[in-house]
Amino acid sequence: MNPSPTHYALPADPVAAATHADPYPYYATLRDGPPLAWNEKLRLWVASRADVVEQVLQAHGALRVRPAAEPVTRAIAGSPAGEVFGHLVRMNDGTAHQAHRPALQRALAGLDLDAVHAAALQVAQRVPREQALSDTLFSMPVQTVAHLLGFADEALPQVDRWMRNFVACLSPLSTPDQLQRASTAAAELMTRFEILAAGTPPRHGTLLAAVLAQSAGDAPLSRSLLANLAGLLSQTCDATAGLVGNSLVALMREPSLLPSTGTRDGLQAIVEETARHDPSVHNTRRFAAEAVTIAGTELAAGDAVLVLLASANRDPAFNPEPDRFMPVRARRRMLGFGHGMHACPGQALACTLAAASLRTLLHRGLDLDAQRLRGWSYRPSVNGRIPVFH
Repeated sequence: MNPSPTHYALPADPVAAATHADPYPYYATLRDGPPLAWNEKLRLWVASRADVVEQVLQAHGALRVRPAAEPVTRAIAGSPAGEVFGHLVRMNDGTAHQAHRPALQRALAGLDLDAVHAAALQVAQRVPREQALSDTLFSMPVQTVAHLLGFADEALPQVDRWMRNFVACLSPLSTPDQLQRASTAAAELMTRFEILAAGTPPRHGTLLAAVLAQSAGDAPLSRSLLANLAGLLSQTCDATAGLVGNSLVALMREPSLLPSTGTRDGLQAIVEETARHDPSVHNTRRFAAEAVTIAGTELAAGDAVLVLLASANRDPAFNPEPDRFMPVRARRRMLGFGHGMHACPGQALACTLAAASLRTLLHRGLDLDAQRLRGWSYRPSVNGRIPVFH
């Protein structure tokens, strides 16, 4: 593959854009169109401008994260993977959303990011050097979060494998075999979290200890709480892998950034600008539970909206000079971590993990020039942008 995306045909549609070599000119054409555009092929509305995306994400009562008739994806309903999915805060609204989000939010906000960074460097060093780069993107951050949740060091590779299997249940592209492995992994993870929570008190400073401490009056063995601990791992898996991988792509395309990689602050700035400029999550969806008007457009109950987060990040009304990669920005704004009630509380954690992973990969002597010449493509996905390095 040519690693310099300059002469590609436009994506076939807004979903295909997430894994296109360069979807950003296409997003610009969408922003020039109606505030909400009906896509006949996909049978949904498309929001591409930052102001409209913000409106959609703030319409919490009328626009839900899941269709009312399908709170759990049909393909996994009734399975262990479906149980975990059904409990996840980010897949629920209303009282179900609020049951554990405050505790998770407080626990994540209270993390010592310096300690997280140090732990991430130690865990990353134990990920085998001979492992393929595209797999290492997942292993370093996932194993670090598993460590922060209190898993023993010897268990981290197994938790990593279970999580890689589990996240398949979140994709409509997964095969029946992948969904079966996802359910097996979900059952194993829930069992391990029960053991962790029911055994000796988790070690001081772990994320598990913080979550349990913030869950005022909540039973330690609550299946819903434990499912959301697994959810912390699942959110880390694809999203942070993409953030690490896309940061590497940025370094390959912008050699002038390399001097900045010598410091933690420099790496952190590169990761944060990558999260805006070329994020790992390009879109999300909302589903109308009732009639609602967004940006002057009337939506009927049952309508779906494709929310183009990556397009909003490149909206010139949202970020000046949006197509320039600028690690130092006076006011960096991005919607890739969500907005409003469903904004991801783990943004600082994700960027810290990605920066530590990036530092480890560079210290291992990763040859960026050789990798740039070999090129990369993107993993099949309807919303994620995770590079596969050749």
